[in-house]
Amino acid sequence: GSAKISGTITKENLYAEAILTKKSSANVALKRLILERNYQLTYAYYFSDDEYIKLKLFLDNITMNPQKVFFPLREIALNADFDKEYTKSEFLDIPIEDIEHLTVMNESELQLKYDFLHRWIDEATAKISTLPSNDNAAMQSFILLYLIFKIDYLLVPKYGIFQKSSKKVQEYFSDENATVEAKNEEIRVYINKLKEMDFEEFKTNFYNAKYTFNPLEKTSQEEIEVFITESLAKIRWYKNNRYNQVIPTMYNYVALYILYNYGLHVVLKNLLHTLVEIQDPDFFTSLGYTPLYNKENSTFAKRAIISRIDDIIAPHQSRFKLLKPFGEKLNFTSLNEFSNSFYLQIKNLNFEEI
Repeated sequence: GSAKISGTITKENLYAEAILTKKSSANVALKRLILERNYQLTYAYYFSDDEYIKLKLFLDNITMNPQKVFFPLREIALNADFDKEYTKSEFLDIPIEDIEHLTVMNESELQLKYDFLHRWIDEATAKISTLPSNDNAAMQSFILLYLIFKIDYLLVPKYGIFQKSSKKVQEYFSDENATVEAKNEEIRVYINKLKEMDFEEFKTNFYNAKYTFNPLEKTSQEEIEVFITESLAKIRWYKNNRYNQVIPTMYNYVALYILYNYGLHVVLKNLLHTLVEIQDPDFFTSLGYTPLYNKENSTFAKRAIISRIDDIIAPHQSRFKLLKPFGEKLNFTSLNEFSNSFYLQIKNLNFEEI
């Protein structure tokens, strides 16, 4: 990401560092934050040399093994990236340093993302207006959170948009004192601010970079199964009570929630990405992808979907003998039925090593 880790390794020790900002640029508030961060980190810590404030890692190689190297390097990489992003978005007058490795995103791609942002916000607003006037807070939540997750996963914003979006999601799921209505209003206000953002400001929130570590902790297949089971039960309740306008959003929400919150095996991640691609064909078609679902006539590229699933699963079957392709078992009668059957197959994936 925004952090470039450099250092040296000898027979005696390993040293790594990431530059945050110039020492002369930091104000009291940032210095206070850095001191607090030192109490939160396990392996790395902040220090300053004559010119820069840096996140530093020093390990003794005498007791070294691969596991002991992995987690400290993961900590310095992920936290340096997060802190640089946070500094950029919260301390606007403090420039972050050592970001020459970041590349500017193509202007036409940025314009496309900007246009889709506005389109999705308008669609969410229109859908909320169709909900019943009483007792619709939970349905609004699905629509608003789905919008946040879609912006994060498909547009991949950085800096201010990423930080503020993450904060809204965290506040929604952690604040037990606020009502659902109040939480929805917080997200709605934030989304309106996103819509008011002009293109020049919008494009400063994007860059291209390479990533080494996954920021999400690995999640067990059992946890994924539980979430899908609970989600499908909620969808059935809304179906039975004839809240049909929110059903497609709920099916789309499930995949993006999992991708946003869970550290996934590459098989599961690629399968869910395929489902997202099917559920939102307009965005992927605009990027030059061959569509897997045609919204106008509600038809699927069935052979391509089955082949994609086979290609995702096949390379891993030598390790996971019970992992089987499931494309032929999917229900292609409608997008809702397809999504439902896809989640049921995801639940049944067997990653047991024999």
